Amino acid sequence: MNRTNYTIDARNKVKRVPDRGHYDQETVYAILDAGFLCHTSFSIEGQPFIIPTLYGREGNTLYIHGANTSRMIQHLDKGVDMALAVTHVDGMVLARSAFHHSMNYRSVVVFGTAKRVRDEEKEHALFILSEQLLKGRWEEARKPYAKELKATTVLAVEIEQASAKIRTGGPKDEQADYDLDIWAGVVPLHLGCLPPVADELLKAGVEIPASVLALKK
Repeated sequence: MNRTNYTIDARNKVKRVPDRGHYDQETVYAILDAGFLCHTSFSIEGQPFIIPTLYGREGNTLYIHGANTSRMIQHLDKGVDMALAVTHVDGMVLARSAFHHSMNYRSVVVFGTAKRVRDEEKEHALFILSEQLLKGRWEEARKPYAKELKATTVLAVEIEQASAKIRTGGPKDEQADYDLDIWAGVVPLHLGCLPPVADELLKAGVEIPASVLALKK
């Protein structure tokens, strides 16, 4: 299978345990598609900031959005360098020594610059964001009013470079520690959904929609 790799340089190269690094779009996209929350970082006059926000992916483009008055949105709209990260924790890795405790995870760091989405494309970009969060919900909900669209800025981030980092497997202890009478192993973790709780003001007779029911599967 042919894989498209992102350019590797000092900006995105994985330095700590480099054999866990991945630079192909297939791996990067899979990790991005498994989530909906990223942490976006940028710097204003030397002060670093990091903001959690929703995202949606279409091709090699990520969409983020916010109020027109958002400091993050206003700054990124200038086309400055930015980075964003997505992480999934898959397990606690418990070793025989405290030093070798770790976690199993899948993570991606993306580098790029943001570009404002034009008004005629804004609703499509918001659809992509909605589908990333909960597939099918866009068609069930009321579409944005013109004034709501006007109050919202959507930014498109073309992925210029990215690196994924993945850890799997059990603990890696010192050879002498394998004789210790201490339990070691992995406690798997996953993100799950609890039963939905209806809004207190929900009209009587309104049933749970298909998009929410699908979360139970």
